[in-house]
Amino acid sequence: MDIREITVADEDAGPYGITTGPDGALWLTLVHAGRVARLTTGGDLRTFDLGAPDCQPSLITAGPDGALWFTRTQDDRIARITTDGQLSEFALPTRGCGPYGITAGPDGALWFTEMNADRIGRLTPDGDLREFALPVSQAFVSTITAGPDEALWFTLNQANAVGRITTDGTVTLLDLPTPAAAPVGITAGGDALWCVEIGAGQVARITPDGTVTEFPLPDRAARPHAIVAGGDGCWFTEWGANRVAHISADGTVTEHDLPSPKSEPHGLTIGPDGNVWVALETGKVAVLTGAGPAR
Repeated sequence: MDIREITVADEDAGPYGITTGPDGALWLTLVHAGRVARLTTGGDLRTFDLGAPDCQPSLITAGPDGALWFTRTQDDRIARITTDGQLSEFALPTRGCGPYGITAGPDGALWFTEMNADRIGRLTPDGDLREFALPVSQAFVSTITAGPDEALWFTLNQANAVGRITTDGTVTLLDLPTPAAAPVGITAGGDALWCVEIGAGQVARITPDGTVTEFPLPDRAARPHAIVAGGDGCWFTEWGANRVAHISADGTVTEHDLPSPKSEPHGLTIGPDGNVWVALETGKVAVLTGAGPAR
């Protein structure tokens, strides 16, 4: 597999979240610079200043309205950017709630996590907001994804659990078998959910009926962070090991070292070209070509 890197910002800007937009470009957040960037597969780059350098744009997703939506963790906002760069934002009512994960739901709304408030939020493109309290405290609810069962699934990093919320707000929590696994990234792949356990060095597969299978990584200190479905399984970042890895449906793991040392890989997505695109917090994006099923 060939891996190349594209510089998109200075090393202090912090490329963090990344997704494929409806316009066939890659969209990413620059968490330490208060900016969002648009990168084409041909390398053309455009950045958009959010007017708030310390707002910490974090995770980003394509919305149901043809725009991109992202969380602003530090100033408690959900923001929207159109593919031509028009910005708008929605302030959340609770100061310090810390929105982080975000995804488009099956009901035409955006669903997001509030890390510091133990809540899941739902926001329609026209601004209707609902918040759902979780039956735990200090759980550090992290990322969220639409599941294969018409519900939303999310990780509770400090509660060692994953959660499920229906579109009407019914919440169910599921404990992970390994203590202190500290789940972060979660994605839907096939008929199951997959999440990475940054504390345990594992990847977990969760069926909608609640069956959990955990797969230890070859390097248990790799600190897996983000995950996306692709190939015959999922791709994920190993933040602590400077690698990107693939896990197949049967649990086989194949790892790929990144060219630049200590590049801090965070978010990743399958690009419109079928390649894996990875945000590197040190100012670059890595592109893994030939990213079909791992060999």
